[in-house]
Amino acid sequence: MRTEDHGAGGHDLRHHGDAEVRDDGSALVDLAVNVRADTPPAWLREHVAASLASLAAYPDGRSARAAVAARHGLPVERVLLTAGAAEAFVLLARALKVRRPVVVHPQFTEPEAALRDAGHSVGRVLLRAQDGFRLDPAAVPEDADLVVLGNPTNPTSVLHPAGVVAGLARPGRTLVVDEAFLDAVPGEREALAGRTDVPGLVVLRSLTKTWGLAGLRIGYVLAAPETIAALERAQPLWPVSTPALAAAEACMGPRALAEAAHAAHRVAADRAHLVAGLAEFASDGLRIVEPAEGPFVLVGLPRAAAVRRHLRDLGFAVRRGDTFPGLGEDWLRLAVRDRTTVNSFLQALDRAVTLAHH
Repeated sequence: MRTEDHGAGGHDLRHHGDAEVRDDGSALVDLAVNVRADTPPAWLREHVAASLASLAAYPDGRSARAAVAARHGLPVERVLLTAGAAEAFVLLARALKVRRPVVVHPQFTEPEAALRDAGHSVGRVLLRAQDGFRLDPAAVPEDADLVVLGNPTNPTSVLHPAGVVAGLARPGRTLVVDEAFLDAVPGEREALAGRTDVPGLVVLRSLTKTWGLAGLRIGYVLAAPETIAALERAQPLWPVSTPALAAAEACMGPRALAEAAHAAHRVAADRAHLVAGLAEFASDGLRIVEPAEGPFVLVGLPRAAAVRRHLRDLGFAVRRGDTFPGLGEDWLRLAVRDRTTVNSFLQALDRAVTLAHH
């Protein structure tokens, strides 16, 4: 594990999984984007559609904000609704007065991109494959006044212990924990959302992943009231649309929470099936980052770039790993899908590996 402080370092921080399935990739079977398949469910689509009748009025986020607060047992002053977690990263970069921001990599690259766009020089703590990409709190510089970490981390699928993450808190430090995928973890194990005893804690959540709402843009921030107020001042008026607010409120209800919990267990079972299938490729040099706890798996594989190209020819899109700081061309991220899709993918992977070795 090491700390770096430099420019983007040749990594395309704006490359995301959706690039794999745009244009000529639109017909591919998608294992590149970390959004749950078969979503949004019909009841949620119908609920959002019903909100279209009130589009003439300006959005009123009070009810949705109260629903989020109630779901996490927090006062509304600790909640801010945003146009997805991506907007939250921009708000944090623009609104907070920080001198030494540090991002723990490999992880979702948007936080660093937003900080750089806001004029910050960003330090990197690079977790190492030989450590299983596990967090060593001692590697985070003591003078860092903003620390950003994903949990579970995209793309490594590592779930860091809540106690270890909370241990990064310091007086005068903002600790940003991106929990965009934590509702895909059974029981939301290791969650910090709802905690008010960790100084400087900012938790980000997204409704994009579990509910398939990437096109609607809805997420939220949980933080101390003064932090929420600072972020809100940096927002434009009416930043979240009426349909997105309707979705947020619906996804906080008992029915939705029960469905999300069920989906988390299904993802865990489907992930176990994927990992078992991938283990058959050990003789080809494939290594799996384990234990994987998110709805995706990171694998290292010789000639991964060639394997990815052959997979595209065979009808499958996977996420390249080399745009993540701390990873190189020999890494691929695979979204968890149902068993039938995974079985077809594993057959294609077998063929792609063979082709890449010729």
